[in-house]
Amino acid sequence: MILRIAEIFGPTIQGEGALIGQPTVFIRTGGCDYRCSWCDSLHAVDSRYRHDWAVMDAQQIMAEVARLSGDQPLMVSISGGNPAIQDFSGVIALGRAQGYRFACETQGSVARDWFADLALLVLSPKPPSSGQETDWSAFDACLAAAKDAPRIMKIVIFDDHDLAWAREASTRYPDLALYLQPGNPETDPDLPVDPQSLADRMLWLVDATVGAGWLTPRILPQLHVLIWGNRRGV
Repeated sequence: MILRIAEIFGPTIQGEGALIGQPTVFIRTGGCDYRCSWCDSLHAVDSRYRHDWAVMDAQQIMAEVARLSGDQPLMVSISGGNPAIQDFSGVIALGRAQGYRFACETQGSVARDWFADLALLVLSPKPPSSGQETDWSAFDACLAAAKDAPRIMKIVIFDDHDLAWAREASTRYPDLALYLQPGNPETDPDLPVDPQSLADRMLWLVDATVGAGWLTPRILPQLHVLIWGNRRGV
């Protein structure tokens, strides 16, 4: 199975969600079925970058993961783009045989059987500020495909409209642990990130959730943005 890969990097730490802080190697896939207005990974999404993507098979991918990790099995995060538009079953099978565990983050638009082999499936539906619409029937199919694999829902929040949408999504899926994080409006990798602006957005989100009596979600920053800004490969 030939796969399109934008980059493989690490080990570094997971910067968001339920695995925040965990040492991880990242496989960032090339290609996506969405075009979010605030996408911070256009190099892995837009087809104009396709000539920069590597074409690799499962053995080549896992050989690079093993090289980066020094053959120490750890968590491998498959992200994108949307990794679910490709078949990562072979990569996961090879990696699990070597002791690696896999997490995958996807918007929940394409269901895959290999979701059931993940240590964690992160479903990240895109709120109104993204300019995309969620197909909840496809999202349900992703949940069903995961079977007994752990699942969470993670939503990026930019404004009050996003927050109201996230609350409706949480009501729709009360059994899914919900993680919210403030969106980063500055996505240019060549421009510095303002830590105070990110802190202010985090404080706004805490006040708008916990401060308003909504105690369901876990509120986390994008830790990697605070540390490295919008640099690629970290």
